[in-house]
Amino acid sequence: MGELEGQVALVTGGGRGIGAAIARELARRGAQIVISSRTQSELDSVLDSVRAEGGIGHSLVTDAMDREQVRALGLFALERSGRIDILINNVGGAAPASSYPTGDPDDAFVADLTLNLISAVWLTRTVQSSMREAGYGRIINIGSGASKRTGAPLAYATAKHAIVGFTRQLAADMARSGVTVNCLCPGWTNTALADFQAMASAMGTTEEAARAYAEGENLQGRVLEPDELCGMAGLLASPSSGGITGQVISVDGGYKV
Repeated sequence: MGELEGQVALVTGGGRGIGAAIARELARRGAQIVISSRTQSELDSVLDSVRAEGGIGHSLVTDAMDREQVRALGLFALERSGRIDILINNVGGAAPASSYPTGDPDDAFVADLTLNLISAVWLTRTVQSSMREAGYGRIINIGSGASKRTGAPLAYATAKHAIVGFTRQLAADMARSGVTVNCLCPGWTNTALADFQAMASAMGTTEEAARAYAEGENLQGRVLEPDELCGMAGLLASPSSGGITGQVISVDGGYKV
């Protein structure tokens, strides 16, 4: 039996990249997973791989920009599985332009805050009372290298800095209830968010040069793979991590050290 046998893990943005990697890892450790994404085909692909290894999983297409859909996701997971032991607030990136059709820069800023911060608040508020009542829970917020440093778009950096404050205060609020809250920060990772073609266009250089620039920002001189975050995510999600809370932990190859 895995160390997470009998537990339920809810992972947002679980259709690809870091979210998919963490969902698969938690399933391998025995957890039943519930994943969300805007794209059903991506969710199906992850669930197929989980089930092929004997795991149990469910999914719900969810737009993280829509408060009612986010709340419905939390309720879906609770109703489907009866409990939520682990919450991974992973969804993030650049908000789709459709979420601010006016093109107003202020609306774009608010949209990015919603995707990277407020959606995590909505979902956490939906499920945290069930964790408190159970006397157990693990909440992991996925931050960024931009959670600690400058060098990212203003709205994204603002949101990712704010997720650290959200993590720490929520950890304090939940500390006596058996629920831990931590923030896991990747650096440059091989996901759709690391769009080196778009980065090259913005920098006026080649895609190879843009990737080399990113690789040069950490001590190991490379872009990490999503699976490399799974060891730390698995630890923070496990019962043995009960003494770890309110922490901001990087798995980033030594990003901007």
